[in-house]
Amino acid sequence: MSFRGFLHGLQEAGLLEEVDRPVSPVLEAAALSVGAGPILYNNVDGKKCCINVLGTRELLARALSTSKEDMTRYLAKIDMGGGWIREVDSSSFMEVVGEPDLTSLPILTHFKGDGGPYITSGIVVSSFGEKTNASVHRMMVLGKDKLVARVVSGRHTYNLLQEAVAEGGRLPVGIVIGIDPVVLIAASTRVPPGMEFQYASALSKDPVELVALDNGVCVPHAEIVLEGYIDGERAKEGPFVDITATRDFPRMEPVIHLTKMMTREVPIYHALLPSGGEHKMLMGVPYEPLIFRAASSVADVRNVLLTEGGCSYLHAVVQIKKRGEADPINVIDAAFEAHKSLKHVIVVDEDIDVYNLQDLEYAVSTRVKGDEDIVIRPNVRGSTLDPRSVDGITTKVGIDATMTLGEEEKFLRIRTETPPRRS
Repeated sequence: MSFRGFLHGLQEAGLLEEVDRPVSPVLEAAALSVGAGPILYNNVDGKKCCINVLGTRELLARALSTSKEDMTRYLAKIDMGGGWIREVDSSSFMEVVGEPDLTSLPILTHFKGDGGPYITSGIVVSSFGEKTNASVHRMMVLGKDKLVARVVSGRHTYNLLQEAVAEGGRLPVGIVIGIDPVVLIAASTRVPPGMEFQYASALSKDPVELVALDNGVCVPHAEIVLEGYIDGERAKEGPFVDITATRDFPRMEPVIHLTKMMTREVPIYHALLPSGGEHKMLMGVPYEPLIFRAASSVADVRNVLLTEGGCSYLHAVVQIKKRGEADPINVIDAAFEAHKSLKHVIVVDEDIDVYNLQDLEYAVSTRVKGDEDIVIRPNVRGSTLDPRSVDGITTKVGIDATMTLGEEEKFLRIRTETPPRRS
């Protein structure tokens, strides 16, 4: 499915709001988007810009052709390398080709105090030797043809850049904006190196078509493509509001130099609201199937949820059919191993609705004995996005909120029943 195809589907279903009046890219568009559903702004400095496209579990499930209740189980079953790619010679993003000019795009400044306008939904596709990678990076605008990107140490883009610079070269990249939502989901997921597009194909059950750019990087169809390279130059990136709705403060990061810009005749720019629903869906939800698979190796897992109150990133609920008293602790450790930024895990029984906060609190209040059912893992690596961590070091907590085996009758909730009517 194309990006426009998905938007058309939202429009037909009455899920897409269109705003025709002029909207400023500086603060206004972001402010209007908070708490809203999918919006297409038709006049952001005269350009089209959409936001909140995948901002809820229902929308993410819609893109994946599943339901929110089945989504994690569905994703956990997908073979990450089970898809295929097809190279093609042209794409609709080649309708307008020219010199890079980021000022011609409706790139948003989201919050007062941001370091500048940020591209937030762009996939950076990089290639060095036989190795490739596709991943989402936030990118702050430095000028008409220059960006600075947050590139996390140790991850695939960082490793490719280090290899390129070590050999005295530079890393060619293609930045794609406004793509098939399934490809965006795949690029947001931790997959084996270089398998992002194969995973997207496995999810969609169709081949992912790629087009070779002049610098050798192969990119999928998109509304906007920026071609360029990363070398050893660095610049200050930030401040930026991250998934926890707190500021990530400036640091020196790699500069992306742009050499070409290609777009549709009238491109639709995809903005992603930092700390908004779409940010949480794309950054957090892809960890759920990873936790599901890891925990399933030690217990009978029925569902996994990264909770909204935990920024869809730091808190997990794992629902199991308990078969042994050691199951919850084993699940807790497996979850922490699968998602290393995870901070708190609650393990619950099948009768607990993981989407119902009252149900989760009920499980903790009636099935937890603090000195026996809470495990603490101090001084371990967590997330630098957690304001309570110190250089990413934190304390992790797991809670066994399951019934004691053999004593289920003590814990089962009694519900009212309507007697059958007498004839």
